[in-house]
Amino acid sequence: MARIVFFNIPAHGHTNPTLAVVRALTAQGHEVIYYSFEPFRAAIEAAGARFISCDRADAGDADGGQVARDLVASIALIVRVTLSMDEAVTRELEALKPDVIVADSVAFWGKLFALKLGVPLVSSCTTFAFNRHSAKIMKSSAGDLLGMLWKLPRAGRLLKPLRDKGYPVKGALDILQNDPALPTVVYTSTAFQPAADTFPDNFHFVGPCLRPSGEPWPKGERPLVYASVGTVLKEGTAFFRACVEALSDTCDLVLSLGEGADPASLGALPAGVRAFARVDQLAVLRSADAFITHCGMNSASEALYYGVPLITRPLTPEETGVANRAIQLGAALPLPSDDPQAIRDAATALLASPAHRAAARDLSHSLRSAGGPEAAARVILRAGNC
Repeated sequence: MARIVFFNIPAHGHTNPTLAVVRALTAQGHEVIYYSFEPFRAAIEAAGARFISCDRADAGDADGGQVARDLVASIALIVRVTLSMDEAVTRELEALKPDVIVADSVAFWGKLFALKLGVPLVSSCTTFAFNRHSAKIMKSSAGDLLGMLWKLPRAGRLLKPLRDKGYPVKGALDILQNDPALPTVVYTSTAFQPAADTFPDNFHFVGPCLRPSGEPWPKGERPLVYASVGTVLKEGTAFFRACVEALSDTCDLVLSLGEGADPASLGALPAGVRAFARVDQLAVLRSADAFITHCGMNSASEALYYGVPLITRPLTPEETGVANRAIQLGAALPLPSDDPQAIRDAATALLASPAHRAAARDLSHSLRSAGGPEAAARVILRAGNC
């Protein structure tokens, strides 16, 4: 049996897709060792892996949400973690003798350790795969692109300590752009991935790797609309109050406010409206007719997997790229503002649109037929000659 080591950053959106892959590998009898951060221990161990904490590393004041969306924060974390873990993790890996290392595309330290020790490496890409062709299709706004370009020199300077230690890092784009030479698992389908045909054959688009869900959410006679803006970026109550004002007369609503939020802060809710700090999102999506979402890659993919069209409210450049792609493919409508009338208009238009439902169903077929966790496991085992 193979011994596989995973490395990841402290972010739900980067960790969750890998857990189904871990379950697929351990179900086949392979041993998985997973380097991550303490808040993710329980979920990783529940998937069947042996957890090794990276909290001993100098992660500074790393915030999972900021790391996942900010280039400079990501690179600063990469440098601190790599240098502070260098000697200890090198010793551990030499003792473990893994057959293959799987490193999140942002957990660059995993790649560096693999290169240093000559261990076969697979990149785990939980966003869209990125190259100059996909960037054009995703159409990030001029402001987003300028902001990223403005940060590149600063981000590049942060990499100097790695270069001084002999790590082969030239610049920030080494981290931002997917390495075309590496076997890479991408958790989407070729239909949803922008410019999929411009990536080499070693990029494997395996679709979403979902955890098991509960029973479908109970559904009444009215359309069911689900609203969530993710687990990391917390909202105040104003947006969710606007959703209630806009839709409670015509739709049933499920509101996911975010971890730590108090549903009682919304006050008394009309019949058909339920609010939670967190829900079983997959269970709700199995019944939902529309999803008002920030368009995190996981959330958008989960909804489209179940054929649910989107109302997009992105909060970061990465989410804007996902939203733009869903809109381009006809499976989503944008939310122009948080005004209740704008929410009402978008939901009314989406729920009345057979074309948007059909586009979401087409994407569902592509995502479901991409191979899933078993396909990802095959890529990993093949890379390690297992």
